[in-house]
Amino acid sequence: MSGKERILVVDDEVNARTALAELLGDEGYEVETAADAFKALGKYETFAPHLMLTDLKMPGMDGIELIKKIRAADHTCAVVVMTAFGAVDTAIEAMRAGAFEYLTKPLNFDELLMVLERALDQEKLRAETRHLRARVSERYKIGNIVGSSPPMQRVFKVIEQVAPSRASVLITGESGTGKELVAAALHQQSPRKDGPFIKLHCAALAETLLESELFGHERGAFTGAVSRRDGRFQMAHGGTLFLDEIGEISPAVQVKLLRFLQEHEFERVGGSQTIKVDVRVIAATNRDVGDEVARGVFREDLYYRLNVVGIEMPALRERRSDIPLLAEHFLHRYNSENGKQLSGFSPAALDLMLSYHWPGNVRELENAVERAVVMANSGTIEPQHFPAAISPAPVQSAVPTIPGSSLEEIERYAILSTLEATGGSTSRAAEILGISVRKIQYKLHEYKAAPKSDIQVIAARVEETE
Repeated sequence: MSGKERILVVDDEVNARTALAELLGDEGYEVETAADAFKALGKYETFAPHLMLTDLKMPGMDGIELIKKIRAADHTCAVVVMTAFGAVDTAIEAMRAGAFEYLTKPLNFDELLMVLERALDQEKLRAETRHLRARVSERYKIGNIVGSSPPMQRVFKVIEQVAPSRASVLITGESGTGKELVAAALHQQSPRKDGPFIKLHCAALAETLLESELFGHERGAFTGAVSRRDGRFQMAHGGTLFLDEIGEISPAVQVKLLRFLQEHEFERVGGSQTIKVDVRVIAATNRDVGDEVARGVFREDLYYRLNVVGIEMPALRERRSDIPLLAEHFLHRYNSENGKQLSGFSPAALDLMLSYHWPGNVRELENAVERAVVMANSGTIEPQHFPAAISPAPVQSAVPTIPGSSLEEIERYAILSTLEATGGSTSRAAEILGISVRKIQYKLHEYKAAPKSDIQVIAARVEETE
């Protein structure tokens, strides 16, 4: 933590209260005290603590009632309670009321610092989660597209500018980047929003079937055509037709599509009646259509008709700052679908998502978060809840030989190996090793400054998450 966190100490014993205030002040915390729960409520409003350390047994109002009043007022600070050894049942009741942890008197100061560190870390994580949820608002969202990064803000501006027009749009980008969501957003932001939004995946159909799907067919036009059928263009009259993977269509279908874009009319397969419809065409592809035009695979005139306005969807690796927003968006969705109340992602889980290259882009991230929600039971999502495929390959550290290694080498191995095992969580590593978080942070700076080796890679990686 930063050392500037505010802690409110509530205890009716003046000596205990004063000693705790002095000791916590020496550790860099900003501390206020209250002699009872009533005074604590008054101090709470003016001091706004990040954490409250309170005794359970106090005259007038006890610690449990104090916790309930704070929670009822929707205050979010962490609460750690202190109790006599014989009052453990009461302490458990306090945790049910919303306390983070309880400690028995007399206090072990090292244990107290460790618990406070964990409680403040968790509260910081919850605050970040609340902030992320607030950010996933209309400012960073059009339809189901989420993003605050500069590349996505440029996409949003184009959508807002182009949606009211009837211009054809070509959306390009890797698979899983959200091209269909952009097409849907263009439709929903347009004057056609009350009309149909018809989708067709061009790569999924053979040439004859694709032509029939687009333009319809007359009875007897081909084997199996037992009756006349309307195509997607006719179904989309007054609305929008989204053609996904447009780069897959054959030259013959390209000709018919070009004619429609020029004249807004077509004939059914096997028919002679000319049909005119009012349809806006939005196309998408993960191919380089410009390259296919240069190779003669795709008609140049059709390319320009489709690409009146082009929207390039960035890969997720090019908009890493959006990963926490997207993850929170998917967490909220799959919490609801699975009847869960997971509070967010641990720092190690966020680090894992930020460091992974996401070849499947947003679609792969969504699947990973859904899986993590299913696998997690309560609290926060941890790295082990994600698919094994997204976990980075472990960095192997040289195991020190005992005897034969110095204490410094053994200490370094213990710290870095524990950090690796905890996914980079300094607070969890400190708890396991029985040392302070500050010592781990100091050692990380020391290791990073040393000549590069396999374990310095871990040190640098962990430090970047802090």
